[in-house]
Amino acid sequence: MTTQTEIMETLAQVMDPELHRNIVDLGMVRDLETNNGTVRFTLALTVPECPLRDQLLTEAQTAVSTLPGVESVHVTPGSMTPEERRAVFGISSQLPPKSTRKQVKKVIAVMSGKGGVGKSLVTGLLAVGLKQAGYQVGILDADITGPSIPKLFGAHGPVTEAEDGRLRPIRSRTGIKLMSVNLLLEDETQAVIWRGPLISQMITQFWQEVDWGTLDYLLVDLPPGTSDAVLTVLQSLPVDGIVMVTTPQALAAMVVGKAVKMAQTVNAPILGIVENMVSFVAPDTGKRYDIFGPSHISQVTTISGAPLLARLPLKSQVAALCDRGAIEAVEEPEVEVLAKGLIWHVPVARTTMIP
Repeated sequence: MTTQTEIMETLAQVMDPELHRNIVDLGMVRDLETNNGTVRFTLALTVPECPLRDQLLTEAQTAVSTLPGVESVHVTPGSMTPEERRAVFGISSQLPPKSTRKQVKKVIAVMSGKGGVGKSLVTGLLAVGLKQAGYQVGILDADITGPSIPKLFGAHGPVTEAEDGRLRPIRSRTGIKLMSVNLLLEDETQAVIWRGPLISQMITQFWQEVDWGTLDYLLVDLPPGTSDAVLTVLQSLPVDGIVMVTTPQALAAMVVGKAVKMAQTVNAPILGIVENMVSFVAPDTGKRYDIFGPSHISQVTTISGAPLLARLPLKSQVAALCDRGAIEAVEEPEVEVLAKGLIWHVPVARTTMIP
């Protein structure tokens, strides 16, 4: 009869295709038993709703059934604990119990549907403008697999815990509160290779289990697309409105149009549109270049029924400051325009005392 050691060695050849590690090293194989040709074990998946559940169960069962002396294989699906999942994905800080009190006046999502249009830049500049106008501001980085906010602000972890066990967001140089998965990772360059359910869970925890204190505006930097993460924000967080970001080309307008329809489907109000990368003015000649061709912004404003909040040009000095983690040093008129546009549509009384 095949030994348990041989069974584990065989199961070590079964790879999780998304984590790129074998199921034994991941600690998925549990409660292995052998008895008269029958093998039983539990396969603890990262999440119960794992989309690869059937594939992993079948591959594990098939691998063991090829061993000599094995007549039947019974694999029971299970799931990891939250602590085990965090260990697998390299998150060092344990998330504390849920908060029951919120002091966030307005939650604004920055959305596009299209990747590469500058959602994080718009989120960062909007936060800077609101802070300069005297408001208390935070940013929830909901782009779990591609977080950009810490880099823009030159922010680094690790985060600390408040007295009630919730996580404290990192404060930027000017006092903007930031929370991102990159502030939880032991290595900021580590890839976050997560499936949809776990990403959604993390976003919800960033809202419920972070000590945001008193904020006038919490900006949520969404990932591209119209899938789980975006839907989680729009349905699980009390979103007061959406700032939609696009760029001039027709392709961007078409894809952003899908995001507009998603927002309309879930009854999330679109406050306004920001057109990014509109043009480039050569610093030596002053000549303007429309890098991405003629603008199609009218298509987006028409289908969304929302006003144009701002048009942001391409500026190398802004890109250089963002690369240095100094977005708060950007001094451009568009920063004030962005903030005024949002304040006009979603006014709040300024918080005069920092918590």
